[in-house]
Amino acid sequence: MKCPFCGHDDTQVVDSRVSEEGESVKRRRRCLACDKRFTTWETVELRMPQVIKSSGTRTAFDEDRLRTSFTRALHKRAVETELVDAAIQRITQKLLALGEREVASRTIGEMVMKELYKLDKVAYIRFASVYRSFQDVDDFRDAIEAVAKPQPKRRRTTAGR
Repeated sequence: MKCPFCGHDDTQVVDSRVSEEGESVKRRRRCLACDKRFTTWETVELRMPQVIKSSGTRTAFDEDRLRTSFTRALHKRAVETELVDAAIQRITQKLLALGEREVASRTIGEMVMKELYKLDKVAYIRFASVYRSFQDVDDFRDAIEAVAKPQPKRRRTTAGR
C-alpha cells in the first residue's frame, strides 16, 4: 500500500478491526518513510461475469432477467417462491464460482433448465421449447418422453464393504 502523503511503497499495519457487520476490515497503517498514519478499508468485491449472447454481443448479468425466465416458465404452476429464489441463488453462486469474466448465455440457459427440471417438469418443457427452438410436435414429444422416463436409481455404496 502506497503512502498517500509521500508515495512511499512500504507501509506497516498498526491495527486491524473487522466492522460490526463483518463485511469489511479497517486497517490503521503507518508509513515507514514519513511516519504518518492513515486508514484503509478492505471489502470484498464480487463481480458477476459479462454474458455473451448468441449474437456475440456482451451484456451485464441481470438477475431480473433470470427471474423473468423462471416466472414465464412457471406461469400458473404451483411452485413456492422460496424454491425459485433458492434456484436463482444457486445459479448466481455457480456463476461466481466459475471465476470467469465472461460466460456464454447458453451456459446460463443450461443452468436454468437443470433447476427447472428439479422444480417442475411442465415448466422445464416450456422453457426448453423456447430455449431449444422446438420446430414441431416431435421435438415436444422427445422432450416429454425424456422427462417421463424413470430415472435410474443411484446405488448407495458403503465405504469399507
